Amino acid sequence: MSDHTDYDTIVLAGGAARRLGGADKPALSVGGRPLLDRVLAACPDAAITVVVGPGRPTTRAVVRALEDPPGGGPLAALDAGLRHTTAPTVLVLSADLPFLTAATVRGLLEAATRKASAAPRPTDAAADLADDGSAPRDGAMLQDASGRDQPLVAAYRAEPLRRELARVRAEHGTLAGLPLRAVLTKLVLERVPDATSTASFDCDTWEDISAARARIREHGNVLDEWITAVKAELGIELDVDTAALLDLARDAAHGVARPAAPLTTFLIGYAAGRQGRDVKELSDRAAALANRWAAEAEESDGPAGADGTTGGEAKPAE
Repeated sequence: MSDHTDYDTIVLAGGAARRLGGADKPALSVGGRPLLDRVLAACPDAAITVVVGPGRPTTRAVVRALEDPPGGGPLAALDAGLRHTTAPTVLVLSADLPFLTAATVRGLLEAATRKASAAPRPTDAAADLADDGSAPRDGAMLQDASGRDQPLVAAYRAEPLRRELARVRAEHGTLAGLPLRAVLTKLVLERVPDATSTASFDCDTWEDISAARARIREHGNVLDEWITAVKAELGIELDVDTAALLDLARDAAHGVARPAAPLTTFLIGYAAGRQGRDVKELSDRAAALANRWAAEAEESDGPAGADGTTGGEAKPAE
């Protein structure tokens, strides 16, 4: 199996964002984080990450590039980014994908790098097939629920991508202003379905931005989104078992005192960060302590004895 971590990433973060009134789209916030940072978080193990477009602050180090000419479109931006990469596989992403995940990235890399057998080629490239009918795969791209290809949510083999960029430049004398499909027609690309059109959801309009901001506040998403945002803001990579911490907070609040819940979870995080220990293990130990604490309280406040007092009350002096 191929090493799926041997890849570079190019994030296209230019464009005029006309439907957003010229706003700096990659810097727009969704869930308290810029769209660009949300995309970068989905590919943290790329060997080199190139952001093509105007300089912006990012939560992690990136290589910055600018297409020539500036504003020259996606092909010119792709070419500018590719000049800074060295890995055999290149992940190519737009900077406006609020729900892209590391799992989707892994799926694209796996599809792009596994060996193809009799992979279907575009009709105009059929003559390039080997005698045995087999062809190497040149990459993989996401396909949304409507069947629309997403070439800016894709993983490409770098060599054929460079070859096709050179071909298009030779034919047209430039890459500026040309659509992405100019380099895709002769590439063998596997389609990776995005059945819910979540990972491929992009933000082209203010309505899209509003929809993304509303989605992260839905009941099933809000806690994970908040924890992720807090970790990004604090610059920590600690794995958080949300369910275990919530159970611990409940036990501490009910068995000890309500303020014990946030203080206890804080101490769990502090201990995990300082000692490099597993959050789940620490949560289990603290939960067991809270349960012992509660059990002692119940024993002390147990049923009244024969003298009419509870176990936690002192007898009146004789």
